[in-house]
Amino acid sequence: MKAWEHFKTITHHRHLVRKYCFKVGLYRQGLLHDLSKYAPVEFLVGCRYYQGDRSPNNAEREATGVSMAWLHHKGRNKHHFEYWIDYGLDPSDAGMTGMKMPVKYVVEMFMDRIAASKTYMKEKYNDRSALTYYEKGCHKYIIHPETQALLEDLLRHLADEGEEKTFAYIRTQILGKRG
Repeated sequence: MKAWEHFKTITHHRHLVRKYCFKVGLYRQGLLHDLSKYAPVEFLVGCRYYQGDRSPNNAEREATGVSMAWLHHKGRNKHHFEYWIDYGLDPSDAGMTGMKMPVKYVVEMFMDRIAASKTYMKEKYNDRSALTYYEKGCHKYIIHPETQALLEDLLRHLADEGEEKTFAYIRTQILGKRG
Protein backbone atom coordinates (compact mmCIF):
# COMPACT_ATOMS: atom_id res chain seq x y z
CA MET A 1 0.00 0.00 0.00
CA LYS A 2 2.82 2.47 0.84
CA ALA A 3 4.40 1.80 -2.58
CA TRP A 4 1.20 2.76 -4.39
CA GLU A 5 0.69 5.87 -2.24
CA HIS A 6 4.30 6.94 -2.76
CA PHE A 7 3.99 6.39 -6.52
CA LYS A 8 0.82 8.50 -6.61
CA THR A 9 2.47 11.25 -4.56
CA ILE A 10 5.61 11.60 -6.68
CA THR A 11 3.62 11.31 -9.89
CA HIS A 12 1.17 14.00 -8.75
CA HIS A 13 4.12 16.22 -7.80
CA ARG A 14 5.76 15.70 -11.21
CA HIS A 15 2.50 16.49 -13.00
CA LEU A 16 2.17 19.78 -11.12
CA VAL A 17 5.76 20.80 -11.90
CA ARG A 18 5.27 19.84 -15.55
CA LYS A 19 2.08 21.93 -15.76
CA TYR A 20 3.79 24.95 -14.19
CA CYS A 21 6.94 24.64 -16.32
CA PHE A 22 4.80 24.43 -19.46
CA LYS A 23 3.02 27.67 -18.44
CA VAL A 24 6.33 29.54 -18.53
CA GLY A 25 7.77 27.79 -21.59
CA LEU A 26 10.16 25.32 -19.91
CA TYR A 27 8.85 22.25 -21.75
CA ARG A 28 11.94 20.03 -21.58
CA GLN A 29 12.36 20.63 -17.85
CA GLY A 30 8.68 19.97 -17.27
CA LEU A 31 8.94 16.62 -19.02
CA LEU A 32 12.18 15.51 -17.34
CA HIS A 33 11.53 16.86 -13.83
CA ASP A 34 12.39 14.40 -11.03
CA LEU A 35 12.57 11.26 -13.16
CA SER A 36 15.24 9.98 -10.77
CA LYS A 37 12.50 9.53 -8.13
CA TYR A 38 11.52 6.35 -9.99
CA ALA A 39 15.05 4.87 -9.75
CA PRO A 40 15.24 2.05 -7.17
CA VAL A 41 17.63 3.93 -4.86
CA GLU A 42 15.06 6.71 -4.48
CA PHE A 43 11.78 4.91 -5.06
CA LEU A 44 12.32 2.03 -2.62
CA VAL A 45 13.38 4.41 0.16
CA GLY A 46 10.34 6.53 -0.64
CA CYS A 47 8.09 3.49 -0.25
CA ARG A 48 9.70 2.42 3.00
CA TYR A 49 9.54 5.86 4.64
CA TYR A 50 6.36 7.15 3.02
CA GLN A 51 4.15 9.21 5.34
CA GLY A 52 2.15 11.35 2.92
CA ASP A 53 2.64 14.71 4.59
CA ARG A 54 6.40 15.22 4.18
CA SER A 55 9.35 13.97 2.21
CA PRO A 56 10.32 10.37 2.94
CA ASN A 57 13.94 11.56 2.68
CA ASN A 58 13.55 13.36 6.01
CA ALA A 59 12.27 10.17 7.64
CA GLU A 60 15.15 8.16 6.16
CA ARG A 61 17.61 10.76 7.47
CA GLU A 62 16.07 10.58 10.95
CA ALA A 63 16.14 6.77 10.96
CA THR A 64 19.62 6.19 9.55
CA GLY A 65 21.51 9.47 9.92
CA VAL A 66 21.72 10.07 6.17
CA SER A 67 19.36 9.99 3.23
CA MET A 68 20.90 7.99 0.43
CA ALA A 69 17.83 8.75 -1.67
CA TRP A 70 18.43 12.50 -1.25
CA LEU A 71 22.14 12.24 -2.05
CA HIS A 72 21.22 10.39 -5.25
CA HIS A 73 18.44 12.84 -6.09
CA LYS A 74 20.27 16.13 -5.57
CA GLY A 75 23.25 14.88 -7.57
CA ARG A 76 21.09 14.29 -10.64
CA ASN A 77 18.65 17.17 -10.61
CA LYS A 78 19.97 20.62 -11.48
CA HIS A 79 16.91 22.38 -10.07
CA HIS A 80 18.21 21.79 -6.53
CA PHE A 81 20.64 24.44 -5.28
CA GLU A 82 22.53 21.63 -3.50
CA TYR A 83 23.53 20.31 -6.93
CA TRP A 84 25.47 23.55 -7.41
CA ILE A 85 27.59 23.42 -4.23
CA ASP A 86 31.30 23.23 -5.00
CA TYR A 87 34.64 24.52 -3.79
CA GLY A 88 34.87 28.30 -4.06
CA LEU A 89 36.81 29.92 -6.89
CA ASP A 90 38.40 32.53 -4.64
CA PRO A 91 41.63 31.15 -3.10
CA SER A 92 40.90 33.02 0.13
CA ASP A 93 37.62 31.07 0.42
CA ALA A 94 38.76 27.53 1.14
CA GLY A 95 35.30 26.15 1.88
CA MET A 96 32.30 25.02 -0.05
CA THR A 97 30.13 27.64 -1.70
CA GLY A 98 27.01 27.90 -3.78
CA MET A 99 27.62 28.40 -7.47
CA LYS A 100 25.30 30.59 -9.50
CA MET A 101 22.48 28.54 -11.00
CA PRO A 102 21.26 29.10 -14.55
CA VAL A 103 17.96 30.99 -14.42
CA LYS A 104 15.95 28.16 -15.98
CA TYR A 105 16.90 25.88 -13.07
CA VAL A 106 16.03 28.54 -10.50
CA VAL A 107 12.61 28.80 -12.11
CA GLU A 108 12.23 25.02 -12.04
CA MET A 109 13.27 25.04 -8.36
CA PHE A 110 10.58 27.62 -7.70
CA MET A 111 7.98 25.48 -9.48
CA ASP A 112 9.21 22.46 -7.51
CA ARG A 113 8.64 24.32 -4.24
CA ILE A 114 5.08 25.24 -5.19
CA ALA A 115 4.31 21.67 -6.22
CA ALA A 116 5.87 20.18 -3.08
CA SER A 117 3.92 22.58 -0.87
CA LYS A 118 0.66 21.74 -2.65
CA THR A 119 1.38 18.01 -2.59
CA TYR A 120 2.16 17.79 1.11
CA MET A 121 -0.08 20.56 2.47
CA LYS A 122 -3.11 19.70 0.33
CA GLU A 123 -6.07 21.98 1.23
CA LYS A 124 -3.95 23.98 3.71
CA TYR A 125 -1.84 25.36 0.85
CA ASN A 126 -1.97 29.04 -0.05
CA ASP A 127 0.24 31.27 -2.21
CA ARG A 128 2.38 32.17 0.82
CA SER A 129 3.10 28.52 1.78
CA ALA A 130 6.26 28.04 -0.30
CA LEU A 131 7.74 31.30 1.02
CA THR A 132 6.92 30.38 4.62
CA TYR A 133 8.58 26.97 4.22
CA TYR A 134 11.62 28.54 2.57
CA GLU A 135 12.01 31.11 5.34
CA LYS A 136 12.12 28.38 8.00
CA GLY A 137 15.34 26.93 6.60
CA CYS A 138 17.00 29.52 4.37
CA HIS A 139 19.48 30.62 7.05
CA LYS A 140 21.15 27.19 6.71
CA TYR A 141 21.43 27.15 2.91
CA ILE A 142 24.67 27.23 0.96
CA ILE A 143 23.37 29.09 -2.07
CA HIS A 144 24.79 31.71 -4.42
CA PRO A 145 23.57 35.21 -3.49
CA GLU A 146 22.14 35.90 -6.97
CA THR A 147 20.37 32.53 -7.03
CA GLN A 148 18.98 33.21 -3.58
CA ALA A 149 17.83 36.69 -4.55
CA LEU A 150 15.98 35.41 -7.63
CA LEU A 151 14.34 32.55 -5.72
CA GLU A 152 13.24 34.92 -2.95
CA ASP A 153 11.91 37.40 -5.51
CA LEU A 154 9.79 34.68 -7.11
CA LEU A 155 8.53 33.37 -3.77
CA ARG A 156 7.56 36.87 -2.64
CA HIS A 157 5.95 37.61 -5.98
CA LEU A 158 3.84 34.45 -5.59
CA ALA A 159 2.89 35.33 -2.01
CA ASP A 160 1.85 38.87 -3.00
CA GLU A 161 0.49 38.46 -6.54
CA GLY A 162 -0.62 34.82 -6.90
CA GLU A 163 0.25 32.15 -9.45
CA GLU A 164 -1.20 33.64 -12.62
CA LYS A 165 0.63 36.98 -12.32
CA THR A 166 3.83 35.30 -11.09
CA PHE A 167 3.92 32.85 -13.99
CA ALA A 168 3.35 35.73 -16.46
CA TYR A 169 6.17 37.66 -14.74
CA ILE A 170 8.49 34.65 -15.04
CA ARG A 171 7.62 34.03 -18.67
CA THR A 172 8.03 37.63 -19.82
CA GLN A 173 10.45 39.28 -17.38
CA ILE A 174 12.65 36.45 -16.10
CA LEU A 175 12.80 34.13 -19.10
CA GLY A 176 12.06 36.77 -21.75
CA LYS A 177 9.53 34.65 -23.62
CA ARG A 178 6.63 35.99 -25.64
CA GLY A 179 3.05 34.83 -25.74
